[in-house]
Amino acid sequence: MNEDSQSPASHVAKAPFLNAPYSAYLHRDVPAEDAELTHVGPGTPGGEYLRSFWQPVAFSAELRDLPRAVRILGEDLVVFRDGSGRVGLVEMHCSHRGTSLEYGRIERRGIRCCYHGWLYDVDGKILETPTEPQNSTLRDRLFHGAYPVTEHAGLVFAFMGSPQRQQLPQLPRYDFYSLPGYRVVPAGRAVLPCNWLQIKENIMDPFHTVFLHAIITVQFAAWHAEAPELAWSDSPIGTVAVASRRIGDYIWTRVNDFILPNIHQFATDIDTDHPEQFAVEGPWETKWGVPIDDTHTMIMRLLHVKESAMSGMSPSEQAHGIDQMIAAANIGEQPDPATPYEETQRHPGDYEAQVSQRPIAIHALERLGATDRGITMLRKTLRRGIREVAAGSVPQDQAMEPSEVIETYAHQQLVRIPRKGSADEDRAVLQRVARHVAENPKRFLGSRPDDLHRRIPLETIVA
Repeated sequence: MNEDSQSPASHVAKAPFLNAPYSAYLHRDVPAEDAELTHVGPGTPGGEYLRSFWQPVAFSAELRDLPRAVRILGEDLVVFRDGSGRVGLVEMHCSHRGTSLEYGRIERRGIRCCYHGWLYDVDGKILETPTEPQNSTLRDRLFHGAYPVTEHAGLVFAFMGSPQRQQLPQLPRYDFYSLPGYRVVPAGRAVLPCNWLQIKENIMDPFHTVFLHAIITVQFAAWHAEAPELAWSDSPIGTVAVASRRIGDYIWTRVNDFILPNIHQFATDIDTDHPEQFAVEGPWETKWGVPIDDTHTMIMRLLHVKESAMSGMSPSEQAHGIDQMIAAANIGEQPDPATPYEETQRHPGDYEAQVSQRPIAIHALERLGATDRGITMLRKTLRRGIREVAAGSVPQDQAMEPSEVIETYAHQQLVRIPRKGSADEDRAVLQRVARHVAENPKRFLGSRPDDLHRRIPLETIVA
């Protein structure tokens, strides 16, 4: 049963179960979407919740001599870097006559409207109104709409929450910004024509890799085609999903991390022919799913490149290697316009699977099962957060000390646990490993699989 959509508090009517052949007639009336979770515009519960967190709106490297039009959470805005290096995020339409500031001229201080020359500072202060008499006080009495911004790790973040808060929250210090042995690389964006939530739910659904990525379309290694044992748990910052598989004498666990409200990260596919040499790996990719509006989502990505992978390369070789990694990260996420439609039918990827759920997935039509527990957990976690913020609480990441580094959990590891007993007995061991890691999702620090024996008490797993 779908606990989330069955909850009376969700106010979404469940579509009837079909228990007879040729009964689509009973599903002609499509239920409404779960607006509390999916609607993001100003004044909506979900929109106000997302606005209570810092959201990435652009890459720092994009802000050069021209402003950029962006649409975030249903609001049309312009982001720019002025001549003194400060970044501004302002309402798109000029306060004078409504001309878009995407055509504005960037100046040493602020941005000037192309139509009548009104000049705006990054905080919305009106600096000049050339159309007014010299003694006019209009500019002293008005401000143009603007949002606070900050830059970190090559991203421009905006805080679009209420200015009536007593204090602007600090940008959270997640550990993935400075993992030892990794280089953080801004890795481009993708825009998907669907609601943000169905994109984020993908990370709590490890089972989809079996069919979508290893059987229907072969994108991942062969061992992905074997159904994993799964486990989920809440974390201090969201939820985690664990998939556990057998590779010879080793058990491979992969931990996907959902970080409230709209970040997910995961480790790359394992690609070693020598498990005994495999080191524990942290996240390969961190993604924000920033709602453009209810039916469009912008993905902003960071890659975590292992420094050892760049060792011995020239700067140009490193740049080429990183470009290849960025291209690989985009596979299946954004369609190639040159690919025939029939080919996408034969070899669909995440894009087709997520976008084809409708512009906003209808939860009341779903029939969630045993492997969908992570979806139910994620929705419950988000709904709880939405209601807490509506009641006046601050998000968890803002309740921490600004200097506190926030631990995240995405990683993969191999543990040497040889197969014992029957296939069913081995599946039980895989399940116990998955549950153990889900209950203790911190990254294990051993550099080789045998080192992990100290950290995972095998007697509790194989007994």
